[in-house]
Amino acid sequence: MEAVLPLVCLFGLLILLLVLILSAIRVVREYERLVVFRLGKAIGARGPGVVLLIPIADQPVKVDLREQFQEIPHQTCITKDNVTISVDFLIYSKVVDAVSSVVQVGNFAGASQGIATTTLRAVIGDIILDDVLAQREHINTVLRTKLDEVTERWGVKVTAVEIREIIPPRDIQEAMTRQMSAERTRRAVVTEADGKRQAAITVADGDRQAVVLRSEGERQARILQAEGYALALQTIFNVARGIDSKTMSLQYMDTLKQLGASPSTKYIFPMEFTDLVQGLTEFIRQAGTAGSSAESLVVVPDSTTSSSLQLPNIEPPSGSGTGVSQTGT
Repeated sequence: MEAVLPLVCLFGLLILLLVLILSAIRVVREYERLVVFRLGKAIGARGPGVVLLIPIADQPVKVDLREQFQEIPHQTCITKDNVTISVDFLIYSKVVDAVSSVVQVGNFAGASQGIATTTLRAVIGDIILDDVLAQREHINTVLRTKLDEVTERWGVKVTAVEIREIIPPRDIQEAMTRQMSAERTRRAVVTEADGKRQAAITVADGDRQAVVLRSEGERQARILQAEGYALALQTIFNVARGIDSKTMSLQYMDTLKQLGASPSTKYIFPMEFTDLVQGLTEFIRQAGTAGSSAESLVVVPDSTTSSSLQLPNIEPPSGSGTGVSQTGT
């Protein structure tokens, strides 16, 4: 027994030494830090990697540097227009100073939740219900700024605040539903009216363009018709310039023939008819028709006598115009 006792004591001493050595060696991950208290005094943060501690004298506190989120349950708030609503939101934060997060605050989660709820009520109390529902981003920014001012001294940075749900009272929800329905009805009526107005404008514009095109077509047609008529007159004029006096006399005789065949009893002859008669006389003389002049209605005067054209029943014109009137059967 006396030989075994020293071995047991030696074995126990080795085990105690091994435990002390293992407790003095700590492996710290990249996202962690160890805040070391030596004999109750904070000597700073250690890590990452292998950290050697003095057994019994050093007391480590592990701090996680990763970004954390904290869910704040539904909080009852009163808006500026005295409407009670329920709001829940999320807080995203991360430790930027490991020593301050351990030394300056005892329970960061509880402290941040209390600050968040009181700050939320203060912010919501300055905003009416419609702005609370429409300006969530503004409320998130205000909450984050106010929370960050408080948590900065704790070595914690509030990175974001996100409102997740806003629940107004039931009667307010029903009123909002009716308002939304009325707004959609108004938009539908306005959209329909705008559609009808655009359709009417399009139809009127189409009619206007049709009238313009129709008028343009008629104008072009009239221009072409006038140009054709002018070309025809020019052609007639060019042909008429080559006609001699004999051809014109034949045309006059044909006209007299047509006048004689008409059922009219009165004829008006212009003063220029005497020039026509002289032309016919000259033409008849040249044609050798002097022998048949006694049987014709027109008497051809001799060159030595001063006889004029004899027409049956010649009466002076009743008007003041120039010419003679003939009454024939």
